[in-house]
Amino acid sequence: MSQPPMPLIQAIQRRAAVVAIGPSTVRGQGASGIVKAVSEFLAVLSLRPFAVSEAGRFRAALNSSTDDLMRTLPSKARSWGLARKCLNIFLHDAYYNSYLVREFGLAQAEPFYEVPLDGVVARELKRRAGRGKLPQWPGVKHLTPPSSEVFQSSAQSCSETMGIARVHLDSYLWVEGR
Repeated sequence: MSQPPMPLIQAIQRRAAVVAIGPSTVRGQGASGIVKAVSEFLAVLSLRPFAVSEAGRFRAALNSSTDDLMRTLPSKARSWGLARKCLNIFLHDAYYNSYLVREFGLAQAEPFYEVPLDGVVARELKRRAGRGKLPQWPGVKHLTPPSSEVFQSSAQSCSETMGIARVHLDSYLWVEGR
């Protein structure tokens, strides 16, 4: 039997990256080649910085990786919101993968993961928060760190009400809102 072309954990992360980001994830972002660029970035992203039990360290890794991913996007699609959405979807999927969780110790950061924001999730957050409690959704392309924080804060409140970590909200909001 011949050796596999790459270590198993690397192959699992690569698969998670490819499965997490598809054409529907980046639809309407104004450029071609986005899926490939994002998947290639996420396939080799170091997950170790996300295996922390301190919110500030997790946030720093998330912000740094968002900026790094944004710089790899095709120029017409280069937005903070798209990079953050894709990164959060991948981190969500990595967190749900037992091999990646075990290899990188991702479970300890459960309270810090964000819910991936898009129009579906934002609409559900607005509905649950009540009329006028959240601003108009700017769209992924125009999402900024401050506007993201407003929606993530609402997501945190929603998740606390439901008795779950924020990372799990996607399993409810995105699915219910489709």
